[in-house]
Amino acid sequence: MRLDKLLANMGYGSRKEVKTILKKKQVTVNDVIVKDGSKHIDTNQDMVKVDGNKVNYQKYIYLMMNKPSGVISATTDQREKTVIDLLTDEYRLFQPFPVGRLDKDTEGLLLLTNDGELGHRLTSPNKEVGKTYFARIKGKVTSVDVDKFKQGIILDDGYQSKPAELNILQTGDISEIEVTITEGKFHQVKRMFEATGKKVNYLKRLRMGRLELDDSLDVGEYRELNKEELTYCQSLK
Repeated sequence: MRLDKLLANMGYGSRKEVKTILKKKQVTVNDVIVKDGSKHIDTNQDMVKVDGNKVNYQKYIYLMMNKPSGVISATTDQREKTVIDLLTDEYRLFQPFPVGRLDKDTEGLLLLTNDGELGHRLTSPNKEVGKTYFARIKGKVTSVDVDKFKQGIILDDGYQSKPAELNILQTGDISEIEVTITEGKFHQVKRMFEATGKKVNYLKRLRMGRLELDDSLDVGEYRELNKEELTYCQSLK
């Protein structure tokens, strides 16, 4: 990797600003001053310092966010606030993207990364990574619905969803449930319940496979994955 690109990626400024830093002899590679930004750097072996401070190169980031309602799962938007807008500049530098999508009014677990391969693996229907949601439903959810979900619900466009696991936590005029699906069609959970004559009033994603929402994260907060979580995600590659 070029030295100037590495420094720009790690937040030391634009290419022009990095060029200025290099000209001022503020950058060393293996304790030797380097002014040429085109110098190739081996990120596994070379030690780069700026003003004597070591630059710790990081290629990928993996963030767990408790997505709030009212924010869209996108990288940019001219009108709406996106999940990327919630990040600090140090994370935006990595140009992360949301893995899969949560509807604007849906809360909960959202993974953000710049690792495209991992993102594909987590969202690929062939991997059948289960996504578990908590929901409040307007209408009484019964064992009949559980059986229907187990068989696969036919949506409004005629598509038959894959079998889903529906667990009733509380039933009544407003029911509370958990449902696990292995695909991510547009508004899928909402449309599945609409097909049974009910309406989702509140939806929150709790888990993706073995990746579970950290309940210490307030809505809108995020953190980097810990070692165990990261190992699990990478095992899907």
